[in-house]
Amino acid sequence: MLEVGQPVPEFSLPAVGGEEIKLGDYKGKKLVIYFYPKDMTPGCTQQACDFRDSESFFATKNAAVIGISADDVQSHEKFGAKYDLPFPLLADTDHVVSERFGVWQLKKNFGKEYEGIVRSTFLIDEEGRLVREWRKVKVEGHVDEVLRSIDEI
Repeated sequence: MLEVGQPVPEFSLPAVGGEEIKLGDYKGKKLVIYFYPKDMTPGCTQQACDFRDSESFFATKNAAVIGISADDVQSHEKFGAKYDLPFPLLADTDHVVSERFGVWQLKKNFGKEYEGIVRSTFLIDEEGRLVREWRKVKVEGHVDEVLRSIDEI
């Protein structure tokens, strides 16, 4: 699992339109990677829309945002179009990147156990080092906290 201060290893995942997005595409920018459980669910929709509504603030801080879930590209395409999301949603269907970040975990919901993504956010600096992490994120107020942290690096 990655630790704060470490360089984030290169990865590449598919996105809408057949595009392949690589971590290295963001070299020289701050990058916010948020992992979320599922497209079109209430908490995930609110989180995506909060990031969307703050996109101009991220841009002024030389920061980009990407979302990652285990949903496939077609699901991301519908989700992104429905909510007019201006940032890429990456499909980690094999959960390789999610495991690398330590967010693919055993979860419990209504008495059932299953594996899935635990909502988490990571801030990477311009050199590709992990500088901040938020695990088990509560959606309300989270994007504002991420924006404040960008100002501190």
